[in-house]
Amino acid sequence: MAPKARPNTIVVGPLEANVDKLEAQLKLWAAKIDVLAAKADQAGAQAGIDYRAGIDDLKAKRVVAQAKIDEYKAAGREKWEGFKAGIELAWSDLETALANLKP
Repeated sequence: MAPKARPNTIVVGPLEANVDKLEAQLKLWAAKIDVLAAKADQAGAQAGIDYRAGIDDLKAKRVVAQAKIDEYKAAGREKWEGFKAGIELAWSDLETALANLKP
């Protein structure tokens, strides 16, 4: 029996499956960022400013993660090992930032 992959763990497999999984997770995170942005708009003045800075950071990290996916798609499966570390770092960075941003 094959070992189960942890949620949000990048599994080396067919190029399309990796890309689809990564892009689906990014879409979920983008929606979560939008919800957090709406909460920031409803927060008080100073709280909203501080919170908005965190949201801007999340958006920048999401852009980096998407860029890594785009690089991976352009390079193809044979280059996976070269991109794996960068994708995993961008992923971890975005996931940690999302977990740490509290309304």
